[in-house]
Amino acid sequence: MATLQEIRRRIASTQNTHKITKAMEMVAAAKLRRAQQRIEALRPYAVSMIDMLQDVATFAQGTEGYALLRRHKTIKNVSLVVFTGDGGLAGAFNANVIRRAVELEHTARAEGREVRWLVVGRKGIGTLRFRGYQMDRTWTGLSDHPEFVNAEDIASTVIDLYSKEETDEVHLVYNRFRSPLEQTVEDVVRLPITLEEPAVARAEHKVRAAYEYEPYPRTVFEGLLPRYVEIAVFRSLLESSASEQGARMTAMRNASENAIELIDTYTLQLNRLRQASITQEILEVVAGANALG
Repeated sequence: MATLQEIRRRIASTQNTHKITKAMEMVAAAKLRRAQQRIEALRPYAVSMIDMLQDVATFAQGTEGYALLRRHKTIKNVSLVVFTGDGGLAGAFNANVIRRAVELEHTARAEGREVRWLVVGRKGIGTLRFRGYQMDRTWTGLSDHPEFVNAEDIASTVIDLYSKEETDEVHLVYNRFRSPLEQTVEDVVRLPITLEEPAVARAEHKVRAAYEYEPYPRTVFEGLLPRYVEIAVFRSLLESSASEQGARMTAMRNASENAIELIDTYTLQLNRLRQASITQEILEVVAGANALG
């Protein structure tokens, strides 16, 4: 049975842990607000980019001849761009993304395809390296506050691979932010680019306006394609960043609540042990008095 000193030591240790987890929860909440504002501001822009691509494509006299739109005859090589965090203590945030990416890798291998790994985040890099995977490119230090220049670097890498036909399909695997309590793993094929009629336009059967483009529509369209890939990568970075902070805030909140419950349990044990000790001392005094007559 634990002594009074041991229980007091446990209470003090748990109180210190509670202070740390509470502070980390508050920091994650502050970062989450900023990350959520950024991703909510980008989402309409990403949708508008799809609309713009569709508009320009109708005036570009066909979309053949563009490397980023051309589907390769056979898919022999698949590139997985995996977005994880640089830190832990975020629940299953990193594990879920890595698990999904490994499942995709196993499926691709079973179909006789080679897999390239392009990994963002120290946690993903460390885990995959520990499992013996070879990574073509890695990026670190982006999960806390990703910038558009980071997305440009990643996008240029995958565009170069696809344009040179060193890969036949590019998947973006990341956590999509829905709420601090909910993040869902997304697997999106971004190369080759698929031009689809926007859902709003299909639903409402809107007639598109006749725009005049300067320079020529084909020139504008060709310039928009890599920008589209950059926006898709930047959105993945922001979604992953917001998801990480939301997952960490939730995990630290649960840890803080568990610490409080544990402190209450230890305090109850301490009070019971003190009461038993006092009762034992009283019994010894009474027994001694009776012995003296």
